[in-house]
Amino acid sequence: MAQPPSSITQKPPSSPGSRGTEQQFDRKAAHQVPSATSTESIDEPAVTEYPEGGCEGWKVVLGSWLALFGSMSFMNSIGTFQTYLLRNQLSDHSPEAVGWIFGVYNGLTFLLGIQAGPIFDAKGPRGLICCGGVLTSLYLMLLGFCTEYWHFMLVYGVLGGTSLSLIFGPAIAIVAHYFNARRGLATGIASSGGAFGGVVFPLMLQRLFDTVGFAWATRIAGFVCIFTFVLAGILVRPRFPTKRLALSTVRPDLSIFRQGGLALTSFGVFFLEWGLFIPFTYLTSYALDHGSSAGFSYMLLSLINAAGMFGRWVPGFYADRLGRFNMLILTVFGCFLSILCLWLPTNSSEPLMVLFALVFGFFSGSNVSLAPVCVGQLCKVESFGRYYSTAYILVSISMLTGTVLGGKFIKICNGEYHGVIAFAAASYLASFICLVMVKIFCCGKSKIWSKF
Repeated sequence: MAQPPSSITQKPPSSPGSRGTEQQFDRKAAHQVPSATSTESIDEPAVTEYPEGGCEGWKVVLGSWLALFGSMSFMNSIGTFQTYLLRNQLSDHSPEAVGWIFGVYNGLTFLLGIQAGPIFDAKGPRGLICCGGVLTSLYLMLLGFCTEYWHFMLVYGVLGGTSLSLIFGPAIAIVAHYFNARRGLATGIASSGGAFGGVVFPLMLQRLFDTVGFAWATRIAGFVCIFTFVLAGILVRPRFPTKRLALSTVRPDLSIFRQGGLALTSFGVFFLEWGLFIPFTYLTSYALDHGSSAGFSYMLLSLINAAGMFGRWVPGFYADRLGRFNMLILTVFGCFLSILCLWLPTNSSEPLMVLFALVFGFFSGSNVSLAPVCVGQLCKVESFGRYYSTAYILVSISMLTGTVLGGKFIKICNGEYHGVIAFAAASYLASFICLVMVKIFCCGKSKIWSKF
């Protein structure tokens, strides 16, 4: 039986630069959180209630799961598309050049999310998710007509990235409107939709590429997404009344970065995302280039995503009990160790490839689910969309350049992968350092081991 939820009562800081986000947990304030006002300070004493689940709350989690299944699945399946295109339609292009397609896709997802966040805060998630669903199905249908590099850049990179930017932030943020004490678990469950799709679609596409061809394989994926987004649009509903959307609210609020904790968190997630998609993008081609079969190579991507489902649930469950930043710090360090100790010495050992895929998949699963929760811990719930999208301004740069730099390192190393593996490990180490600094800034050195 689930334990009664506990909540966070935050002690307001004496000044913007102080370390005043010490947290106390008491049952009496079980569902209390700061309410939103026109000013976006986290110091307000007013409170609002969280449902902490219920029929409506869990319906929203299911709707979010379906929305992320139909969208994030293809970000988690980038390695499948990159490997196929490099060996077929774009065989005359370098990995670095093809990496730009997926870099633009990743970067636009978060760069355009800057506008999606304030719209979500004002109007709710349904319109954004439905528009994103239409664009997702459209770009998957259009992929079958692409033959040239610029076709794939426009369809997959630009249109695909735009569609995901409308879905990802709102689908994650709406869960925070219904959960506080169990937010880590609920967000982990919702975000596992993308991981489950990352298991299903690589295996499905690899089979369909061989049987019906690339064009119909992507069209079938598009039809699947239409079904999931119809259900998501029915289930996901706003909790708060809509409000007027002023032009000033759509602009990125860079003043948010004056909060030291949020600025450091943003840099931590920047480096995290820099390293995250290196294995997702290059592990499949790594296995193929080291003599593994196509079936085994595509299976590795599915293994990462399968382990990632548990990596969203288990750390999410314990994050609500041990501290969300604490759990993110732990899992980021686990990603660093798995890359350094398992992938770097792998060479052509298939058992080590499988072990790395499982270990990295588990630890990296929380990268997607806990990072937004940690951002939400530093702001009020009704402002989460704006805080989250502004924080991801930095992240969009890392998403744009990460896969491209990976291809560049492969080229510099004459087709070898040790350079790109070292780059991924260094990125995770930098993320770990930034997140530890967040905890020191917010809690103080004397409480470095406290729940946060």
